[in-house]
Amino acid sequence: MSGTGVGIGQRPENIRQRLVKLLWTGIWLVYLSAPATDLLHGGHSTGVRILGWIGLCAFVTWYMLLLFRTGRGERNSVVLASLGVLAAQSTVLALTLGREWLVLFVYVSIASGAALPLRMARWTIPGACALMTLIALATPGGKEFLAGLLIPALLGGFAMTGVRELVRTTVALREARATVAQLAANEERLRLARDLHDLLGHSLSLITLKSELAGRMLPAHPDKAAQQVADIEQVSRQALVDVREAVTGYRRPRLAAELAGAKVALTAAGVVAALPAAEPDLTGVTEDSETALAWALREAITNVVRHSGAGRCTVELLRRQTLDGPVLELSVEDNGSGDQGGGPGNGLTGLTERLEKAGGTLDAGGTRHGFRLTARVPAPATETAVESAP
Repeated sequence: MSGTGVGIGQRPENIRQRLVKLLWTGIWLVYLSAPATDLLHGGHSTGVRILGWIGLCAFVTWYMLLLFRTGRGERNSVVLASLGVLAAQSTVLALTLGREWLVLFVYVSIASGAALPLRMARWTIPGACALMTLIALATPGGKEFLAGLLIPALLGGFAMTGVRELVRTTVALREARATVAQLAANEERLRLARDLHDLLGHSLSLITLKSELAGRMLPAHPDKAAQQVADIEQVSRQALVDVREAVTGYRRPRLAAELAGAKVALTAAGVVAALPAAEPDLTGVTEDSETALAWALREAITNVVRHSGAGRCTVELLRRQTLDGPVLELSVEDNGSGDQGGGPGNGLTGLTERLEKAGGTLDAGGTRHGFRLTARVPAPATETAVESAP
């Protein structure tokens, strides 16, 4: 989801996104030009015009509230009652003001498809069309408008049922992906715990035993105690080697996985995230360079979540041509206070060392609107290398 767009099945998270959704929903109100024209040039008295404008505004307000509240857990009975209010308003306005107001029933049909499950909408949509037909027959000149409104009402209503199902499927898919990611992380932690237990259980037990023996031998047999201490040193060194070998796979994160994890972490912290939409192009980038960028992204996102107090974070991954040659550049910028843990600490120092070993560089510091971290690693140019932004 971008900063201004609203993803399918996601609620607006700020004022700008609400305005975008309001725009996309309100643009279809252009078809209410017929009732508006009737109020302006239909020859009605002043009192009727005032009541007509009030009725039209009430209808639009109720319609928009119903659509904006769709999917927030309301009971079907509440939605049906709201649709009944819209149908009653449409009936009264069409019977009292004329055939131009029959178009309101199209909005009743569309709202039915958007707000009700298919098992109910398949009855309410034809019901709204049937009611429109009856009102059209009872309205002078209504038959002429009926043909042009009946098909849009049916098609629009059932089209919205498809949109509703798409939204429900997207939400379910997003929740399933988050659950799978959480389960995968839990499984990885359990596997690491098991591996470390298997590796260190025997070694630590042996170290404990030899330490007790050395303590008992020290007063009477210092030479034997020294031998036990030497054995402890040997066992400790071997345990350290085993642990390093075991966690080698864990200590080599992948950039794609870190981007996915960054999205989850930022969303969980209530930070609006703007990340690259496509998979990262790592053509020509060595494994060590990718690992360094992945660690940089993880450290930056951790600082944003823990220290910055930011409301928005933008991650960019793109290729650039510099004086030192082509590079792959990762930038993480937030709009927080600019305080990333009180200055350069062990995290940024470790990142600098990692990037230097991979031939890259790290820049981090405050900006006018927050904090920005930029990591670069060498990336030999390719014919398909292009800049990619979120």
